[in-house]
Amino acid sequence: MADPAPRLSATPHDARAAVRAWCLYDWANSAFATSVVAAILPVYFASTAARTMAPHQATAQWGYANAVAMLAAGVLGPVLGAWADRRGRRKPLLMGCVVVGASATLAMALAPPGDWRWLLATFGLGFLAFALGNALYDSLLVSVASREEAHRVSARGFALGYLGGGLLLALHVAMIIGPHWFGLPNVDAATRVALGSVALWWFGFSLPLFRRVPEPPAAAPALGHAPHPIAQVWRTTRSLTRYPELLRFLIAFWLYSDGIGTIVKMATVYGSELGIGRNHLIGALLVVQLLGSPASLMFGRLAQPLGPQIAVAVALAGYVVITLCGFFMTHAVHFWLIAVLVALFQGGSQALSRSMFASLVPRGQMAEMFGFYSVSEKLAGIVGPLMFAAIAQVSGTGRYAVLSLLPMFVGGAWLLLTVDLRRGAARASPEAAGLKAQDSG
Repeated sequence: MADPAPRLSATPHDARAAVRAWCLYDWANSAFATSVVAAILPVYFASTAARTMAPHQATAQWGYANAVAMLAAGVLGPVLGAWADRRGRRKPLLMGCVVVGASATLAMALAPPGDWRWLLATFGLGFLAFALGNALYDSLLVSVASREEAHRVSARGFALGYLGGGLLLALHVAMIIGPHWFGLPNVDAATRVALGSVALWWFGFSLPLFRRVPEPPAAAPALGHAPHPIAQVWRTTRSLTRYPELLRFLIAFWLYSDGIGTIVKMATVYGSELGIGRNHLIGALLVVQLLGSPASLMFGRLAQPLGPQIAVAVALAGYVVITLCGFFMTHAVHFWLIAVLVALFQGGSQALSRSMFASLVPRGQMAEMFGFYSVSEKLAGIVGPLMFAAIAQVSGTGRYAVLSLLPMFVGGAWLLLTVDLRRGAARASPEAAGLKAQDSG
């Protein structure tokens, strides 16, 4: 069966330029994930909201906002993706997401002093654009890489994302620690400039993708007419029942991925509630960014001697330790320790989860299923922040909310270890063989 990836251009130089442009988008949008979602905005929001509400209420509001944004992305993502597949309009939709996301990030920088509602609203809009844009960006991988090259190109984009987000965050840390070094009057001004720089970074470094990466052709409907996007999403969901190992893996992934995502989203605002200083919070997250790339590569090697399931289970055991450390955390040094542990386990667990998923997916549905994988991860990510927020609000502290993550890691690890990867791969391979025979005929 011929590789379905389209040929990019007549020259190898153009093909390499398209790969670089595609990877550069990861460099571009990681600034939003790192500086806005994880590091700067949660701390800035906590300090802004603290002027009018108790610290645990600020933690709850931040958790609710994340849950609502994830829900919106989960509902709109499949429909938008299916429409883009049918129309062959991925790049225009991605450009729209970039413009909306960068504009919303700039609006955060221009928020009226003390207006936490403005910050939450603009963050929600920016996160929605970021999440929808990521799914469209992932779908463009087939435009720049063959199936054999896809893992290498995807890993290259992942590495650039860590590096780009880390470099800009390092600049932001310097601005916040010493605003006078940059001619800024105070920390609030430095934070606003940092948020504005994320908007410019995201938009500017995205432009090469729109110039160099070709638009994939529109998907041809199988029965002579295009199904409604919602019907297509429902069809994909129902097809999972034919692959029990794949479905079991997805449920396990939803559990532990939700726990990991909740730690990323809630760590700094929870640390602010406990009185840990802004510089410690952001500096520790910079450690995650800078250690994450080499730690992911080193951890990924465990998949060879241990197998991917055991390796991910080891990472989830590490997250159990991280959760317990979070519950007992009282000083800044504890937050730095947690940051180092997260750096060790985060990237490796995500990379191995993606490769396991690929081994269980029928080859004829690879692009469709990976789109579903991305969207379903966002839907699953609603529960953790929502539960964290509710427990923090009811108990009056985020400390007990941290313990709510333990069942996600323990249950996810247990369910993951029950997945028979060999049986699942064998179940998927006849589908590929049937497609190959059909194409040959």
